[in-house]
Amino acid sequence: MAVAKQFLKSKPVCKVTFALPAEAVNGAKKVFVAGEFNDWDTTAQELKKQKDGSFKATVELPVGNEYQYRFVLDGNTWENDWEADKYVASGVSGEENSVVVL
Repeated sequence: MAVAKQFLKSKPVCKVTFALPAEAVNGAKKVFVAGEFNDWDTTAQELKKQKDGSFKATVELPVGNEYQYRFVLDGNTWENDWEADKYVASGVSGEENSVVVL
């Protein structure tokens, strides 16, 4: 599932639903999204487990920007979004960050 975007007509924000499929979770109990929008806080935005085993969370973000992010599994494993809008170098050991474009 790609990042779902719902642009609001009443204000310049977008409700972005971040989702991680069950097969990407690898049995993790807790999943968070960390990114530029929350100062890369690994516990700020927890995704809720769905009945199908996937995890989801919705965040309101200002439009007209791009935001780098990654998922954090059980506090220590970083995972990219398999269907992000694009990817950029993270500057850490040759890894990339996912990017959502609004």
